[in-house]
Amino acid sequence: MNGETGTTVRFRCGHGADAAEARITLQRDCPLCMLLAETKRSREQLLRRVAPAGRAALARETRIGASYEWICSRGHSRYTASVRETLTGPGCPKCARNAQAPAARYEGGVPFMKPGLKTRTSQAEQKLRMLLGERIRLPHRVNAIRINRTFYGKPEVWPDIIIPALRVAIEYDSPGRDKTSHRGLKEASDLEKDAALEEVGWAVIRVRADGLAALGPYSIVCSVVSAGVVDEVLCLLGVIRGEEAVTALMRSGPSG
Repeated sequence: MNGETGTTVRFRCGHGADAAEARITLQRDCPLCMLLAETKRSREQLLRRVAPAGRAALARETRIGASYEWICSRGHSRYTASVRETLTGPGCPKCARNAQAPAARYEGGVPFMKPGLKTRTSQAEQKLRMLLGERIRLPHRVNAIRINRTFYGKPEVWPDIIIPALRVAIEYDSPGRDKTSHRGLKEASDLEKDAALEEVGWAVIRVRADGLAALGPYSIVCSVVSAGVVDEVLCLLGVIRGEEAVTALMRSGPSG
């Protein structure tokens, strides 16, 4: 039964009422599947986080406001939260408190290498890194930054490009093939990520491509990654940290 209307509803994704019992079949995915798609996660990933008693129900769940008991990946006590909070919130309450503890706050803003970190990298993002790397020296031994809050349950974030000498992170945003990435809830998530970095003294430059509007104070809107976009990035770096600091990172020639 649909909790909002009391009508037996089945969604295009197959969730909701059984096919034989459905009075209405909507030609769209259920709210939970839509949120999973928007946050680039799968129901299988969500099922691995829920307490065993809730797995059968969560496998059929359609509502993003439904509450379940969740298991912290760090072994903390189980906690109750809605599906939406689990997908878009700070995660386990103890993890959130630990991230704000004095010892953790001392580490806020520290860049580091997280072994085994796997993130999807687009060709455009790789091109941006390559073109920027031809102009300034980029480190290859950092891929994460400590923050003083939790972001998707982690006390760290993983920007696309990190420049520790300037304490500036660069993000490449594109709507992707389905034209939904970095929109809606994901856009709100991007702003939260930027705020977490700003709290620990970092600035964020966002290169917003393929129809995405500016987001945040340091945005570069473009159609494709080009040498001109890199010129704009370098200009913003100078605005943020000063021309002298940027000049100190400049390569002497195209190949360094």
